[in-house]
Amino acid sequence: MSSLRIVLRSLAVVGLSAVLIAPGSVARAEPTPAELTKQIEKSSTELERIVESYNKLNEEIKANKATAAVLQAKIGPLQAQAERSRADVGQMAVTAYKTGGLRTAQALLDRGTVRSLPDRLGTLDQLTRQRQETIAGFTANQRKLIDEKTRLDATLAREAAQAKQLTIGKKKIQTDLDRLYTLRRQAYGRATEAPVKSSSAGSPPTVSGSAGAAVRYAYGAVGKPYVYGADGPDGYDCSGLTLAAWRAAGKSLPHNAAMQWDATSRVSRGSLQPGDLVFYSGLGHVAIYVGGGQIIDAPSAGRNVNKRDMDIMSIAGYGRVR
Repeated sequence: MSSLRIVLRSLAVVGLSAVLIAPGSVARAEPTPAELTKQIEKSSTELERIVESYNKLNEEIKANKATAAVLQAKIGPLQAQAERSRADVGQMAVTAYKTGGLRTAQALLDRGTVRSLPDRLGTLDQLTRQRQETIAGFTANQRKLIDEKTRLDATLAREAAQAKQLTIGKKKIQTDLDRLYTLRRQAYGRATEAPVKSSSAGSPPTVSGSAGAAVRYAYGAVGKPYVYGADGPDGYDCSGLTLAAWRAAGKSLPHNAAMQWDATSRVSRGSLQPGDLVFYSGLGHVAIYVGGGQIIDAPSAGRNVNKRDMDIMSIAGYGRVR
C-alpha cells in the first residue's frame, strides 16, 4: 500500500506541476508578426489622435497669447484714460466743495449781471451737461477698464490651465511612444524606419502657382522622420507637414488636422488637384495630394514621410487651401 501511495502522490505532483507550468508557457508565447503589426497599427492610430489633440492645444495657447497681448496693449491707454477721468471728477468735486456747490449757479442767475436770463440759463445748462458728461465719461472709462481686465484675467487663466494640460499631454505621448517603439523593435528589429532620400519618391509633377510650391516642398520632405508636434525642416507630424508645405507657398494653416479642415474649402474627389489636402476619418490624419491618386504624408511615429496611394484608410473629405 505504501508503494501505491508513493506512486499516486508522485502522479498528483506531476499533474499539479503541469497545470501550474502550462499557463506560464502560453503567456510566454511570442506574438506572431501579424499580431505585432495589428498592435502597432492600433497604437499608431491612437497615438496620432493624442498628438493631434496636443497640437490643437498648442494652437489654442498661441491664440490665447495673442489675445492676451492685444488686451495688454488696450489696457495701458484705458488705464491712462481712466486716471484722467478720475482726476477730472476729483477736480470737479474740489471746486464744488470750495464754491459751496450752487454758488456758480446763483451767480449766473443774479439780476445784477449784464447778460439776459436766457443766456445765463443756457450757460448753466451747458455747465451742468459738461459735469454730467465728465461723470459719465469717468464711469464708462472705468467700466471699459474693468471689462478688459476681466477678459485678460480669464484669458491668462485659460492659458495657465492649457499649459498644465500640455505638460500632461507630453508625458502621455512619451509613454505611448515608448510602448510603440518597443513593439516596433519586436516586429522590425528597430524602433524607427531607416532614413531614405527624398529622390525615392521620384520627381514632383509640374504644377504652377502656390500649389506647385506646396507639392515641391512635400516631395522634398519624403524620407524625413515623423516627429510629433514638428513642422520641419528635420521632421514632421501629419498636420505639421501640410502646414509646412503650404507655408512654403506663402499660406498659413493651423497645426492641427481638424483645424485645417475648417480652414480649407470643400472639394469633391473628382475635382482634386495637386496641393489639395486629403482628410481621413475622424479628422485625425491629413495628407497632401500630389496627383495620380497619390498623397505625401507623415504616417505615424517610427515611420518616415512617404508617397503612397491616398486610399490608405477611410477618407472624410478633401480641402483646398484658400
